[in-house]
Amino acid sequence: MKLHDQRTSYNKSELSEDIIQQDPFDQFMLWFKDVQDTSIREANAMVLATATAEGKPSARVVLLKEVNEQGFVFYTNYESRKGHEIAENPEAQLLFFWDDLERQIRIEGRLEKVPAEVSDTYFYSRPVESQYGAMVSQQSAVIPSREYLEEKRKALKGTTPKRPDSWGGYVLIPDHFEFWQGRPSRLHDRIRYRSEGGAWKIERLSP
Repeated sequence: MKLHDQRTSYNKSELSEDIIQQDPFDQFMLWFKDVQDTSIREANAMVLATATAEGKPSARVVLLKEVNEQGFVFYTNYESRKGHEIAENPEAQLLFFWDDLERQIRIEGRLEKVPAEVSDTYFYSRPVESQYGAMVSQQSAVIPSREYLEEKRKALKGTTPKRPDSWGGYVLIPDHFEFWQGRPSRLHDRIRYRSEGGAWKIERLSP
């Protein structure tokens, strides 16, 4: 496979200190509104990167479900691989990439579990089949077959769903944001917000 000549020129927009928001949450919401106005599917899909206590990394795509004054919320199984890694090392990073807009956002911070009542509210707002799915799945565990899952699901038929204690939300509380806008000649715009003494320091990074 030869990919040397596969190139894209980025020309759609720019990112300058003159136009950015002073608060990175405001800048995120501005860009997120832009992506919601496009035909991009799953605009809230993001890569979550975690690592073990020894620093061995892993990454996967999860869905952003809320942005609030504290941070960025997603839901998963606490007993999954990511859950065990977060318990060992709560430092993590989120990555959004929106190809149609030639933009990406990296967000670094610390993960904490959301309160149980918040997880309950979201869990019971999901379709019933998704609730059953969370009850059935021992995420990341080795299982014998697809049929094993299907049989566990059938066994729940007609029962009232209940949120498992092992399933719930995390919030990433950020201390770094980096907004990346593709530009011609690979001279991309990179603006970083860094938490410093309770305020956000804005810096331009070399592409």
